Amino acid sequence: MIVVTGAAGFIGSCLVKKLNSENFNAIIAVDKFDQLAKNKNLEGAKIQEKVDRDLFMLWLDKNFELVESIFHIGARTDTSEMDVTLFDRLNTQYSKDIWLRCIQFQIPFVYASSAATYGLGEIGYDDNEATIPQLKPLNPYGQSKQDFDVWALAQTEKPFFWAGLKFFNVYGPNEYHKGRMASVIWHAYSQITSTNKMKLFRSHNPEYKDGEQLRDFVYVKDILDVCFFLLHHRKNSGIFNLGSGKARTFIDLTKAVFKALDKKVIIEFIDTPIDIRDKYQYFTEANMVKLKSIGYTKPFHSLEEGATDYVQNYLNNDLKYF
Repeated sequence: MIVVTGAAGFIGSCLVKKLNSENFNAIIAVDKFDQLAKNKNLEGAKIQEKVDRDLFMLWLDKNFELVESIFHIGARTDTSEMDVTLFDRLNTQYSKDIWLRCIQFQIPFVYASSAATYGLGEIGYDDNEATIPQLKPLNPYGQSKQDFDVWALAQTEKPFFWAGLKFFNVYGPNEYHKGRMASVIWHAYSQITSTNKMKLFRSHNPEYKDGEQLRDFVYVKDILDVCFFLLHHRKNSGIFNLGSGKARTFIDLTKAVFKALDKKVIIEFIDTPIDIRDKYQYFTEANMVKLKSIGYTKPFHSLEEGATDYVQNYLNNDLKYF
């Protein structure tokens, strides 16, 4: 059995389908399963059992001997949520509870961290574990991921194999339920198909022109390939960046969506909302040397390749789901 938490969510559901495509069908899907929009992500998936998130620890205590690996993808991910106690419970403590069981039951553990831990990138975007405790996230979500990363690194006893993956700006199918938290490509597609134009935030930093703010956009299919690699690798434990390794502008992204839709490029600029302006990241780029150093060699999709596949084969297609 392979456990996937957050199994009905964006990345989790795609991972379930990826495992199915590789003939792993004894999947234990962990989530709340109380949102119809999210549950659509799992239609057609081969799942042995669905387990409610709140009952998973009890389930694992009883069934640990059957578990081959755990991918802990589930988390509260809303960057605008300010309830710290909620993140402490659903993200930090929940991850600790799984970690301790993976030690006790000798189960490999791969979990989702986040590039949100890097904050404004004051000390760069290097997954050097010696500098991770110095990072300063900008919101409670990022802090919850940071708190667990730091806690995990400080433990004297660890699972025999573990990996924390700092996801950068992930986009791709099965994010339709996420609303305003969906990727910029999803929002670009929605705006362009309804208005024939795209609105981007102006730059309020003199070092960047409007629309030339930079992000590391990574296609979900690349995330899945790395997870599948780690399913078999099971050595070189640690925390790893997981982005494309190449920062691109929002204008680049928008043009890629217009091209995928075969539409004329029309971009307008609006002010960045005051309430997020001082926490707005103008640059993110994953240093991917560490992951490559442990043997991962598969190339990542370029922004244009990923956007074209996502738009033409999913967003613009009746068969939208991965």
